[in-house]
Amino acid sequence: MRQAAEQFLRRRRIAVTGVSRHGRDHGANVVYQRLRERGYRVYAINPNADTVEGDVSYPDLRSVPGGVEAVVIATRPQTAEATVRECVELGIDAVWMHRGFGPGSVSAAAAELGRRNGITVIDGGCPLMFGPAADTGHKVMRCLLARSVPRRV
Repeated sequence: MRQAAEQFLRRRRIAVTGVSRHGRDHGANVVYQRLRERGYRVYAINPNADTVEGDVSYPDLRSVPGGVEAVVIATRPQTAEATVRECVELGIDAVWMHRGFGPGSVSAAAAELGRRNGITVIDGGCPLMFGPAADTGHKVMRCLLARSVPRRV
């Protein structure tokens, strides 16, 4: 997983789905904020908001000017498959399904769809557990999850 995470975080244009207009401490918002603070060009995807975190929000991945290189899915698992389908259509080859403790955004069907179509899918964990985005709390979470949850990349 570490290698897949490093490759994911080498991309500089990353969309984060599920960023809330009301959720300053919402998981997607925390990921969005941290990546932005670390110099990534991040794009908020929320079809129900014009702005989030003081930035323009886009209704879908197609709407992001210039496209993105990678996507963090931080929505309900039921919507992950539609997001992965859009990634396939747009040629986006890196997807991270956010998951802390609990089910998170992971969908087995979405992960399989992505992998069948050549997408590198990280199905669990959080980008903030690795590389330049990591902090101490997320590093501890990475260790705990590595011991408790088998993942496929």
